[in-house]
Amino acid sequence: MRYREEDMTKESENSKDAAGEGPPIRAAGVIRAAMEQLAELLAQPTEAVTACERDAEGTWRVTVEVLELPRIPDTMSLLSSYEVELDGRGDLIAYRRTRRYERGRADRR
Repeated sequence: MRYREEDMTKESENSKDAAGEGPPIRAAGVIRAAMEQLAELLAQPTEAVTACERDAEGTWRVTVEVLELPRIPDTMSLLSSYEVELDGRGDLIAYRRTRRYERGRADRR
């Protein structure tokens, strides 16, 4: 399946244009696709995106924050950062957790 930027609905592979690829997806569409697909794979809610970039080959890398363990108070909840890779159509091809932290803790600089 792939994502179209116009409405972000999933389409089957049979609906590709004559060149074999649809129009390139924009950053906003990639971000939505990354958050939706990662939430589905992890069965955890995504919270935010902190980075998004496309390399020369057209692969997108998006850093997504995921709520892994809700706690009370909310500042004690555990969050994780995931680096998600998507192809030029918005399909997730890889992901990895890069960081785990409590919501209320600031990064040390």
